[in-house]
Amino acid sequence: MKILVVGAGAIGGYYGARLIQAGADVTFLVRPKRAELLAKQGLRLESSLGDFNAPVNAVTRESLRPDYDLILLSCKTYDLQAAIEDITPAVGPSTAILPFLNGLSVYDELDARFGRDRVLGGAAYIATTLNANGEIKQMGAADQVVVGARSPATLDVAKAVYALLASSAGARALSDNIMQALWNKWVMLASGALMNCLMRGTVGDIMATRDGEALMKQAISESLSVAAAEGYALPQTEITSIENACWIHNPPGPPR
Repeated sequence: MKILVVGAGAIGGYYGARLIQAGADVTFLVRPKRAELLAKQGLRLESSLGDFNAPVNAVTRESLRPDYDLILLSCKTYDLQAAIEDITPAVGPSTAILPFLNGLSVYDELDARFGRDRVLGGAAYIATTLNANGEIKQMGAADQVVVGARSPATLDVAKAVYALLASSAGARALSDNIMQALWNKWVMLASGALMNCLMRGTVGDIMATRDGEALMKQAISESLSVAAAEGYALPQTEITSIENACWIHNPPGPPR
């Protein structure tokens, strides 16, 4: 499988490295300065699940050709429109696109530009960072990826991507209801981000206050109601997982 990874940063660089280790033909679409650094020192990843330090193929937008089987889109959501323009020259007749972006509106934008039959669904749960030296570091050992087809047209490529990722370290899943998986992650992020921004603190900070648990439950409840209204009510196992992540059942320390 010939794969174009958009960016060689914390997410794109990490999963691009894992796909290379799995035997995929991977090229990174990067800006000129990042291309120079990759040419000089290669791609460097430090992870408890296995390091990566090797030369990689990298191109800039001007060199793109429409000959990729898959484009892995790993930019920030606020860069999506620019990324869409950048990848358009690389989209051939049978190219599929796999976004690892948070939120649901990204799918509306990608569908509008390329068609739903080209766009897979993907969710990655991992904490990575890119340091000043251009090296990627994974924090902790959590690495979970869920991929799936949003249309019968992309079922085969979804299976192929899963097979590649499944040969690398981490938890991997091929979902037969990827939209539900995307809504599951949306509820978790919407609840946590709402409280982090509103209260200007970490989940631990919030839960250690007098009213933190009640407010966190309210945020989760509202996010769950939005998902249900859209036809993607979360199963209890997912609700419990989100509550555990927010320390609902075991808040840290005494209230203050």
